[in-house]
Parts: sequence; structure tokens; C-alpha cells
Amino acid sequence: MAGNVFEFTDDNFQTEVLDSSQPVLVDFWAPWCGPCRLIAPTIEELANDYAGRIRVGKLNTDENPKVASNLGISAIPTVMLFKAGNVVEKFVGVQPKPRMSSALDGHL
Repeated sequence: MAGNVFEFTDDNFQTEVLDSSQPVLVDFWAPWCGPCRLIAPTIEELANDYAGRIRVGKLNTDENPKVASNLGISAIPTVMLFKAGNVVEKFVGVQPKPRMSSALDGHL
């Protein structure tokens, strides 16, 4: 993953996302997903913009189906913001950066 973007997996999701003391933005994606590739630069920009305040990462749903299934992810890209282990924001499909930034700002 690029720069400030973490890679989340079925194995580390509990400790890296749900148990995190910081809010965590997770992009659920797959390599074959065109819209996922479209939103990737926005996710990287958000990771840089919010470095040190919000953890930002990606979870490949093909390689890590357990978490995606447990969270009921039925369409990708889905981007969720977790705070204290709970989903506080959810975006399905490609979203404009200002909309996502506004939502993140509300949880700082």
C-alpha cells in the first residue's frame, strides 16, 4: 500500500481497526473492481490529509472475505469509518473527496 495507507486483513482487523484508539477509515475493495481503482487516489489523498489523526487503510475483499462478510459488505467499493470499534460513517460507491472529508471532520 502507498505511503500512509495501511493494509488490513481478516487477521489484523480486530487489533488494527476495531481496537484502535484513533478513528479508522477502511476502503473495502478488490483488484478487479473498476470503481475501486477510481476511488484509490482519493483514499491515498485522505490518508495523507489526515495522517496522525485518522488511520486510513484498505481491505481486499477477495483475500479477506471473513471481515467483509461479517460486516455485510455486498457492494464495493464500500468505505467505512470506525470509531471505538463501531461504524459511524458508510459510503457505497465512488464518492467525491469533499463529501468524505466533511464526514471525517465531523468525527475528529
